Amino acid sequence: MDAKDKKIATDLAYEIIKEVSRAIRPYVGKPESGEKVKIGADGTPTSYIDIIAEDELINILKNAPVLSYIISEEVGELKLGKGTKRSINLTEELRRDDIPEEERPKFIFLVDPIDGTSNAIKEIPAYGISIAVANVPEGRLATLDDVELGFISNFGNGNFFEAEKGKGCWLNNERVHPSKVVNISQMTLGGFTKSGTSSASKLVDNARRMRVLGSVVLELSYVASGRYDAFLDLRGSRIIDIAASKLIVEEAGAIITTKHGEKLTNKLSIHEKAIVVAANNKILHKQIINILNDNQADVIGKVGIVSRIDQAKAILFSAKLTDYFLTNGVEIEIDKQLAVKLEELKENPKLEKIIAKVIKESPEMAESLKDLNLNMDFRKLSKDINEFRCDMAVVLGGDGTLLRAQAKLKEETPLFGINMGTVGFLTDIEVKDSFNALDAVLRGDYYKEKRTKLAVSHENHEFTAMNEVVIMTNKPAKMLHFEIQVDGETIEEVRADGLIISTPSGSTAYAMSAGGPIVDPKLEGFIIIPICPYKLGARPFIVSDNSEITVKLLKKGKSAVFVMDGQINEEADYLEEIKFKKAYKDVFFIRTSSKYFYEKVKDKLKEGGINKDSRCL
Repeated sequence: MDAKDKKIATDLAYEIIKEVSRAIRPYVGKPESGEKVKIGADGTPTSYIDIIAEDELINILKNAPVLSYIISEEVGELKLGKGTKRSINLTEELRRDDIPEEERPKFIFLVDPIDGTSNAIKEIPAYGISIAVANVPEGRLATLDDVELGFISNFGNGNFFEAEKGKGCWLNNERVHPSKVVNISQMTLGGFTKSGTSSASKLVDNARRMRVLGSVVLELSYVASGRYDAFLDLRGSRIIDIAASKLIVEEAGAIITTKHGEKLTNKLSIHEKAIVVAANNKILHKQIINILNDNQADVIGKVGIVSRIDQAKAILFSAKLTDYFLTNGVEIEIDKQLAVKLEELKENPKLEKIIAKVIKESPEMAESLKDLNLNMDFRKLSKDINEFRCDMAVVLGGDGTLLRAQAKLKEETPLFGINMGTVGFLTDIEVKDSFNALDAVLRGDYYKEKRTKLAVSHENHEFTAMNEVVIMTNKPAKMLHFEIQVDGETIEEVRADGLIISTPSGSTAYAMSAGGPIVDPKLEGFIIIPICPYKLGARPFIVSDNSEITVKLLKKGKSAVFVMDGQINEEADYLEEIKFKKAYKDVFFIRTSSKYFYEKVKDKLKEGGINKDSRCL
């Protein structure tokens, strides 16, 4: 966007702000102005005063001498300008390559004509308009990175924020800067939390004061000007609400990210939302992120290494990791079986040929195996996995290796999985990315992701499972008859080849193959999936993980086998009950990115779970 275009966009924004302010003034403080007249394009109720503001905005941009795209709360996505008005889908519109130059819009306006509608109706002076102006990119979708200009006007008190990308931020024509508070106990926090979020409660309890004004756009801007030290919206803010204030916050020198501390790069769309965390500086922001993710980012002083031992490349890579950690001053514990294999390998006269073969079959290993140091006494570093007492366990292999390792660890040791299997939903780091990710972990740039486990009870015996429990007949081609209860209420009685009780972690494993849904691991629930049921209406259930699930066998003379994570097999007979509930202890994973899950779903499932690019075996 050149200087001329910025002047055009700025003039339009000023005119919109002036005319919307004038248009709504007679309706402020009037209860009838809050009458709900329809549902807006974003799915939220629209009040009469919102319609007044929206009509003024559309009229200005419709009659503007330039074409623009607009995303707004009530009307959705439009193409406006030169007397025209047309509904569009912005994502589809930006993908078109057949739009003549004279019909191509210059700008994308993201506008919330009134943020804080309830405040306006009650004449509380915290309501205003938010306008962001973005470039129209060529050949790709528009994102928050494309926003060049931001304007926010508080109609209640006349304050006016504006920002230009790379140039700074101003409040009433004076440069603004965030506060310098670095201690949470001295922090003024604004925002919206979710009920039942213990980490958010901890944050609020530790803050000096909490403000909730009911206007995301204004409160985010208060971080830029030092009125707030931090702001968060854990419900998820609409992109139209944060597009301008995000630019204002960043241009003032403050920070705004996702809940996990990652950059906001959402696409520009009426339906897009993002959980946001803003703070005045890196120090305070880091503390907030750690609390929200139940993670104090402990210093990693000791690491345990577990690996599959049927694969030369995994064994060799474990030696590379051992050398890496020792070089970085980190203590090491190695699984005893792995240590034996490492000692055998370093004495093998064919070692060079083995390394050459691994590199040929897995070229991504070449850099890792260069200058490989095997001059270590691996036996002295070895322990049984159940004796590990470390800050993090690195697991080399597939999901099966990780499931076996976590079952043997006695403490809630956080896991860092490096994928050397076929799919690798749990072991999410690929070999080529390992050392960059581990560098970040040792710097403390990580968070701990919590996963729920199943506690399984049968005949006074207790077991746990992280992925799933599968109940099936111990005789091939025979059906079982199940009664399934949730919290004492019978929800289904079904004949089937088997039954799966799965955690969200296991939803991409056997549960998915049996027709169950893919469940975001952040959801708190369990999935019940009949395997090949002899009943058309028997469908999967998702139930709360606070519930107790009871499965009873109803077919006399038939026993069943139930298998925990493919590792432990037990038998159940006629009328015996198997009970499932949330385990007392959770499993924790070390993550350096919050985006791994959906990327894994797209990447791993598109080719039937085979990762051809990374040549995993």
